Amino acid sequence: MTTYPLAFSTWGDEEIEAIQNVIATDMYTMGKHVKQFEQEFAEKFGSPHAIMVNSGSSANLLMLSLLKWKYKLKGDIIVPVVGWATTYFPVTQNGFRLNFVDVDPNTWNIDVTKIRDAITPETCAIMPVNLLGNSCDYTEIKKICEEHDLKLIEDNCESMGAMYNGKHTGTIGLAGSFSFFFSHHIQTMEGGMVLCKDKDDADYMRSLRAHGWVRDLPADSHLYKKTGNAFDDNFIFATPGYNVRPLEMSGAIGSVQLKKWPQIEQRRIDNAKHFVDLFHSKPWCRIQQIIGESSWFTFGMVLDGELKGRRAEIVKALDEAGIQNRPLASRNFLKQPVMRDLDYIASGEMTAADDIHDNGFFVGNGSEDIIDRIDKLYSVIVSFTK
Repeated sequence: MTTYPLAFSTWGDEEIEAIQNVIATDMYTMGKHVKQFEQEFAEKFGSPHAIMVNSGSSANLLMLSLLKWKYKLKGDIIVPVVGWATTYFPVTQNGFRLNFVDVDPNTWNIDVTKIRDAITPETCAIMPVNLLGNSCDYTEIKKICEEHDLKLIEDNCESMGAMYNGKHTGTIGLAGSFSFFFSHHIQTMEGGMVLCKDKDDADYMRSLRAHGWVRDLPADSHLYKKTGNAFDDNFIFATPGYNVRPLEMSGAIGSVQLKKWPQIEQRRIDNAKHFVDLFHSKPWCRIQQIIGESSWFTFGMVLDGELKGRRAEIVKALDEAGIQNRPLASRNFLKQPVMRDLDYIASGEMTAADDIHDNGFFVGNGSEDIIDRIDKLYSVIVSFTK
């Protein structure tokens, strides 16, 4: 029986009421509730523009499509070798080549000391992943982007609420993605968001989001000058779009969830303090070294010292204790069988990612007090040490 799950529901009666309110309108596809949530989310995280979609994966897809179609970029995009499948797939789906770089062995984010050596004459962008709630080192990444005229987009799906030098991750680059899947910081059934600074970028992604049409664009959009005649304007296609629209229910739920965010965030941080107190500086594991302020998506560790190479034993014991666990993100993605179908290069050794691949895992964090469960986690793992 599971006693410590990977994810915890953040829903209550308010979310059910929000769903019922949408049902009462008999309007289910993207509409006023989605627009309201976009406005609230943009304001909450200090971004001029927000575009809601049906998943964080689709948010990544829109950002990469923006680079391809609006900015007319080609070539390779530098990514960390530990991320998520839909960090990488939109890169190749938009005709770019993946350029994999190892991660830092302590932060588990892209190793900024290795980015310069990975840059090729064809490199056009860098797409860091803010892994498990932890910001990347954006001082150095932005410096590299400026030196080499590279675009910067953030996969921030796991790090809503994280901060770097007083700014929210997901708002540092040209655009940043967020996920509202069940296991994430806030939950809207399925759902995701892109934040961006530039109005023209936002308009382009709004068109990409829904068939390439222009009906969701403001009247002053530079992408397309509306005639004012709905018969024409509602069926004009300006971009090579998709259909990744969110549901009205997801937008309505998002607004409710956002009101709960301060409490959700604080509970996660309180849980994390206890986790860190127990596991930091232990010779038999490494926990994530934080840059800036983490929003603590999950609690990861890489077994070390006397526990290195013993993950299978520990995972078995955790399973028997009812503590759900899973591999640490994508592990070393170069070892996934799908790589046979992807266009990529790998820059240098992937030593840290290999260690994560063989010795890493994580357990859950959430919006409720799990101090006693973290204690149980510790007791199971420490029982394997001398």
